[in-house]
Amino acid sequence: MSNDRVFGAPTRQLDVNALKLALHRYIIDKLNDEDENFLESPRNLLSNFVNEHVQQYIRSRQIAVSRYEADQVTEELVDELVGYGPLEVLLRDPSISEILVNGPDRVFVERSGKIQQTDLRFMDNQHLQRVIQRILAPVGRRLDESSPMVDARMPDGSRLNAVIPPIALDGASLSIRKFRKDMLRSSDLIVTRSLNQEMLDFIEKAVRARCNILVSGGTGTGKTTILNILSQIINPHERIVTIEDTAELQLNHGHVVRLETRPPNADGHGEVSARDLVRNALRMRPDRIILGEIRGAEVLDVLTAMNTGHDGSMSTVHANSASDALLRLETLVGFSGMQVADKTLRNTICSAIDIVIQLTRLADGRRCVSEILEVVGLRDDTYVTNTLFKLDRQAGDVFRREAVNPATDKLKRTSF
Repeated sequence: MSNDRVFGAPTRQLDVNALKLALHRYIIDKLNDEDENFLESPRNLLSNFVNEHVQQYIRSRQIAVSRYEADQVTEELVDELVGYGPLEVLLRDPSISEILVNGPDRVFVERSGKIQQTDLRFMDNQHLQRVIQRILAPVGRRLDESSPMVDARMPDGSRLNAVIPPIALDGASLSIRKFRKDMLRSSDLIVTRSLNQEMLDFIEKAVRARCNILVSGGTGTGKTTILNILSQIINPHERIVTIEDTAELQLNHGHVVRLETRPPNADGHGEVSARDLVRNALRMRPDRIILGEIRGAEVLDVLTAMNTGHDGSMSTVHANSASDALLRLETLVGFSGMQVADKTLRNTICSAIDIVIQLTRLADGRRCVSEILEVVGLRDDTYVTNTLFKLDRQAGDVFRREAVNPATDKLKRTSF
């Protein structure tokens, strides 16, 4: 039987991938019968083992596949065993935005905003932990029983978080937010219906007018993506300093200084916090400061910077609505242990933040701007805000313009 009868031209690559997936499960079952240290064997020994069982699998099922394709599949399987295991194929798939591993037997991926379970699995928890350690080796991060959680940036820029027993009760847990190879542009937001043209025009004018912008939303709603797109609007002659816990921003700008926090070492020394970096950034002659996320004591330093000559700065915060984002800033100040009078703190927030962009993820997986809020001021110690645009969920997720014009002097320059 010819190969063409089994693999039609349009589906040939798909069938080879299906064969590889089936072989992956088959090889793992065979490895379970070997010594637990067999995976630490030299590559040539592993290659011979995999090749033998690949040929056995193909012969027993009379699969029509060329020798070249069988050798290629064998080589890829060996790469997975000595490299990142089942994650190799997922990391190479551009359609996957996140990889979520809940123990050795449950591997999920996110495609187009929706989570799907895959057929991939690891041999056991030890195999999963060995793969995690291989990923962490180049970045110098520590993961063991005394330090069972880690947040790191992979060499390609993807963000990794891992938790192992005894903290993770059902085996090691791993999540990878993949690094996009292609930069999204503002026009892509229109195509994906994340906002409409009128909203985009307003945001672009607000960035050029050096408004301080706070991007708010839940996990995975696209806050970092929005910051990347906003950076493309900034004047190329301006100097930007970015501060992140784990570097994710891909700013398409010619004058950027990127700073990343550092956790303490095994002795508890050497930590560099976001607050340390914000204070240092003020000495670096930045035109704008972009903080990846406000999550702790650095909140007051960022607000102070926005109020003292660093207009046009941006950050993100976790909150369920645009108005809640302002209250979230107050809460973070309280958590930091700093004592600030309520009225003083709210005045500082009102003076610092001009616009809040609220993001949400809809049931169909689409991420979009659900609200754009202008911070007007205080009245009777209560925030006065002006909703400029809003997503109308009852009308079928239609973007609506709420206000006729911005109310504050700075935003009046962005009149729409």
